[in-house]
Amino acid sequence: MPRRRGFMSDRLKYELAQELGFYDKVKDGDWGNITTREAGNLVKAAIVRAERMLAENDQLPQN
Repeated sequence: MPRRRGFMSDRLKYELAQELGFYDKVKDGDWGNITTREAGNLVKAAIVRAERMLAENDQLPQN
């Protein structure tokens, strides 16, 4: 099964890692050093940020 390409830029990943407190684990570029929980928190933070940006631009669909 082919691997999917990432949707997050490296800059965003490092910025979120810094906000979440595990930047020192990944600063050398080795993302294999983070826990599954940290990876999940990174994805959640990226989703929250994307939703916030969409809402600020009034592009979030209304339910």
